[in-house]
Amino acid sequence: MTNLVDPRDKYARVSPPDQSQNHPGVETEADPVPDIGLDSYTGSGKLAGRKALITGGDSGIGAAVAVAYAREGADVAIAYLPEEQQDADRVIAAIEEAGRTAVAIPGDLCDANTCVETVTTAVDKLGGLDILVNNASRQIYHEDILEITDEDFDATMKSNLYSSFRVTKEAVKHLPAGSSIIFTSSIQAYDPSETLLDYAMTKAAMNNFAKGLSMALLSSRGIRVNAVAPGPIWTVIQPSHGQPPEKLQKFGHGSETGRAGQPAELAGAYVYLASEDASYVSGATLPVTGGALTP
Repeated sequence: MTNLVDPRDKYARVSPPDQSQNHPGVETEADPVPDIGLDSYTGSGKLAGRKALITGGDSGIGAAVAVAYAREGADVAIAYLPEEQQDADRVIAAIEEAGRTAVAIPGDLCDANTCVETVTTAVDKLGGLDILVNNASRQIYHEDILEITDEDFDATMKSNLYSSFRVTKEAVKHLPAGSSIIFTSSIQAYDPSETLLDYAMTKAAMNNFAKGLSMALLSSRGIRVNAVAPGPIWTVIQPSHGQPPEKLQKFGHGSETGRAGQPAELAGAYVYLASEDASYVSGATLPVTGGALTP
């Protein structure tokens, strides 16, 4: 008897009730609460002894990656906004339950000094660093380009691009050969929504940054750099002004899989790219899009 699971039926379609939270939102208060793998992910030692920093590690994809990394044997530091402490506490508890060192680093990565301090804290408390996951992102929908104020645009650029650049630049000082850097890009980098213009721009830029950086770091330092491009994934970003309210009830229904993905379904991609299984993989973008094609 096989254990095959039809991907269309692995999770129920997300058809959430009307809801809205202020950005960045609290994931444990979303309805339904996204699955970050607390009851499903089982590790096999692929990252034993590794030391990881995950930005935006309190919720959604970042949280799922943190849980998976810990269960694969890594010590994990998560960076997150102070207002997300409730979600971060859940992830820290899961890392510790896996028997690994957990480091909570609250702060706003839009601030340059906080980026440096975040890496310094992670290195100090973990005793080193060999995995960096640039995942923290801001996603706010706008119905029209005229609604995107300079302040909104700046906030998205600083949250998604400036922070990734600054955290990576600082982390490279500490990463030994064999380390892995992973960026969270998006299907939006290839197929942008008209309501997510600034967000989609940043995801294309992060994808490009990962590819360019891979060429620079692999030959000179032996560090692999890759990206993951998620499709429509149910996280607290969506009801926290990440999607127009009228799109929430059918979020992800138009994907080839017929449903939105859950954060837990992304964890394996990040484990693979961080592990020795991907020792010959750099400069790649791994699509986890529910069937949508990427170039």
